[in-house]
This record gives sequence, C-alpha cells and structure tokens, in this order.
Amino acid sequence: MTGKVTSTGELNWLLDDLISRVGAVRQAVILSTDGLVVGASQGLTREDAEHLSAVAAGFQSLARGAGRHFGGGEVRQTIVEMEHAFLFVTAAGQGTCLAVLAASDADVGHIAYEMAMLVKRVGQHISTAPRRM
Repeated sequence: MTGKVTSTGELNWLLDDLISRVGAVRQAVILSTDGLVVGASQGLTREDAEHLSAVAAGFQSLARGAGRHFGGGEVRQTIVEMEHAFLFVTAAGQGTCLAVLAASDADVGHIAYEMAMLVKRVGQHISTAPRRM
C-alpha cells in the first residue's frame, strides 16, 4: 500500500480483508487511544464497535501505565485470553490502536503477526490527534 489511508471506508476494507484472510479473527476495530472508533469491520454494529473500542482503549491504557510504573517500557501488544475468545490490542500509529477479537482456538502467533503486518502497511498513515477539552 503506497497511498495515504484517509477514509474510514479504506480502513474498514482493510479490517474486512484481515478477517477474510485470517479465519479465526471475528471482529476488528481501529480506534483512537481515548476509545473512539476510527474504523470497524463489517460484522460489528456501531454500538458493538464503540464498546470494543472503549474496552480496548482501557486495556491499552492500563498496560501503558504498568509499563511506565514498573519500567517495562513501551507497550507493544496487549492480549486478553477469555474462555471463548482472545482480545488483541496493539499500537497502530500516533494516538491509534488496532483491536482484534479472535476465536479461542486461534493461533496467537499468527494473529499477532498479521496485526503487525497490517500496522506496518498503514500505521504511518493513520493517526489520531488528542482531543482538546
């Protein structure tokens, strides 16, 4: 991918492509670090995309806080293992994250790799400026 990714439609297409290529991936969102939806895969309702974004932002924020407090450095990825699913959250550009929900039998390494490749392709082109209050 060589052009700048600017539209939500382009981001949604990239997320849908990730889901179609990696069978264990169920849903995906690109979000601002404060939890706002930037892009969402086709199978998510707006409400579910917003909920997933809020949860992912919370986990990423907690992980960053732990990294700072305990000297762990920058957070590369947060993975939550649940009974029936995995939640992956990774940084994806300035002020932006990629969150993926995958089946519980997913190949964790493969999902992490595919997420890293997607971020590598588009991460420098997507960023979310901090909100000003």
